[in-house]
Amino acid sequence: MAIVFRQETFRDDFTYRNSPGNIRRFPFPFDRDEYMYSVNMEPHVHGQAGTVYESLIDVDEHYVAEMHDRALVLKEDPLRYQALPHMMAAQWDTLELLMEEQAAGYPEHFTLIRNSDRWRWINRPLGIDDTFTFGDASTLSCEPFEYITRQAQGDFCIVDQRNDNLWMDAGMVTTQADWSLDFDIGMNFMEWHGPVPLAHQIGVFDRALKFLLNLQLGKPTRRFNWTMTINPRLDTSPENYHKWGPDRTTVTSDNVGEKVHLRVELQSLWRLPRSNAILFVIRCYLISMNELVTVPKWARRLHRVLKTLPSELVDYKGLTRYRDNTITWLSKHDDGAPTSPGIFPD
Repeated sequence: MAIVFRQETFRDDFTYRNSPGNIRRFPFPFDRDEYMYSVNMEPHVHGQAGTVYESLIDVDEHYVAEMHDRALVLKEDPLRYQALPHMMAAQWDTLELLMEEQAAGYPEHFTLIRNSDRWRWINRPLGIDDTFTFGDASTLSCEPFEYITRQAQGDFCIVDQRNDNLWMDAGMVTTQADWSLDFDIGMNFMEWHGPVPLAHQIGVFDRALKFLLNLQLGKPTRRFNWTMTINPRLDTSPENYHKWGPDRTTVTSDNVGEKVHLRVELQSLWRLPRSNAILFVIRCYLISMNELVTVPKWARRLHRVLKTLPSELVDYKGLTRYRDNTITWLSKHDDGAPTSPGIFPD
């Protein structure tokens, strides 16, 4: 079924909304009623129809609006896209992967036609119909990694594997939860995860790095990350903190439902065939509290999770100013009933 793309904004007047169908496909990240810190990795395989797992690269009703917002961010700050010179093979790997997955998952919207190294790419939602030579960057309007990630939802980082570590050497990052590509470019895995509390002490990142160094071609993996955002703003970068940071002071007991959004990243990790690099796809999803509580199971569970969140994570995720208001607001939607196992709605 063809997707109906919404015309909406993630800034200024904030017209972003989820349709009822999109609410039910939201990737709710909590599978139990209390918070538990874990690597939470699982194979990234096709899941049930009507969920964000149906296709390995998800496209939804917000696609066109998100691509417009990405273009605005890049116009304001071109350094949100960077790729070190030795990453060109990985750039072409990424272009191939994203084109193949979008065309396979959504053939009514995307078409990839290959004739040896002469490729034609048709992106109907964005009105693109380009023919280029695979491997020849001069036949595209910009570098291959930038070209395709201007047409794919989420942020994208390519990490090079060397010296028993992973190094962030390319990225398209315009929807991040308060971290900076310009700061992290060239860092290794432990360095860019340095600020995360608790996880280092319990060895989460040591295990994650060991796992990723052994990631196999054709066997991508995925995990959840989450935080909360005030207003449906995609660009919550350190560079623009002056725009979104003050929003945290505007939450009251009366406007939680409209302003507070659960922000979930569905992160998938792919071994790339030619370069042997790893592609991190960091797909951001936003849902307001008003929308979330239309699924009673999620309303109960998020209330209970937020109550059990360790203070270190409350501070790290920037929830301090509005967590209590949110818990109080959610409590009106928690009748104490048991919740079913897993993350999906009942």
